[in-house]
Amino acid sequence: MKNKRETGAEYEKKAARYLESCGYKIISSNFRCRAGEIDLIARDGRYLVFIEVKYRVNAQMGEPQEAVDTKKQQKISRTAAYYCMRHGISSEQPCRFDVAAFTEGKWMVIQNAFDYIE
Repeated sequence: MKNKRETGAEYEKKAARYLESCGYKIISSNFRCRAGEIDLIARDGRYLVFIEVKYRVNAQMGEPQEAVDTKKQQKISRTAAYYCMRHGISSEQPCRFDVAAFTEGKWMVIQNAFDYIE
């Protein structure tokens, strides 16, 4: 039986493959710093996209995207700001935050799931 980290890593890889099939270009996975972690970072057209991957076996415990609450959004935003600063990414670069949610055998990608929060 897999632990939560192994299951999460498996679904992050599956999400990366799915997103690539939708035209995203994955540039980083599991970016970590003291502020937090971002599951996937990609390019989608002119956007730099920070992606949170969520998985649920079924919707009994709620939809997976519901787990990306305001507190989680703030943590991801701070981590994204650090990523941009560390990699010299201009404040002019359009960015967005997507959620890739998997439940009951299907993927749903919610583009621009939340706004940059500082």
